[in-house]
Amino acid sequence: MSEVNSGTLYIVGTPIGNLEDITFRAIKTLQKVDLIAAEDTRHTGKLLQHFQIQTPQLSYHQHNEQSRIPELIEKLSQGKTIALVTDAGMPGISDPGYELVKACVEANISVVPIPGVTASITALSACGLPTNKFIFIGFLPTKIKLREEQLEKLSNSLETIVLYESPYKLLQTLEDLEKVLGKDRKI
Repeated sequence: MSEVNSGTLYIVGTPIGNLEDITFRAIKTLQKVDLIAAEDTRHTGKLLQHFQIQTPQLSYHQHNEQSRIPELIEKLSQGKTIALVTDAGMPGISDPGYELVKACVEANISVVPIPGVTASITALSACGLPTNKFIFIGFLPTKIKLREEQLEKLSNSLETIVLYESPYKLLQTLEDLEKVLGKDRKI
């Protein structure tokens, strides 16, 4: 990629742990866009600093996305180039991004994915469970009843189930999985 196209939103995958896991194309894109819309500018700042990228950032997260979308759409409509990044992985995959991408599609603004690592596929590749068919859940609901209902729906599934959980809730989630899916289910 030599240049970025004006009026384009780039969905840029970022490392999920090791900064060196970013692609060359992602680095070039982050260097060349006019603005980076970041889930957490402090977190993204570390990535940018590591690769000596000077592109300005603007925060874009679940608490401000509704107010930011019109602002970003306007900039894109004026020909600006914007990279959307999250703290780790691909924007829009259990992270902020879906609403902005949807608004761009509705406004006929070009959206270009710059692939990177995703935690779900990375974990799936190394788990030793079947990978030809799987169900991706993202994060389970936090409310116990909704959480149990969702797990109950999955209890008869033969496919590998991939879900996200924060390290702080991991033990509780493992206990919930064992309770609903049974002790014989590989986790």
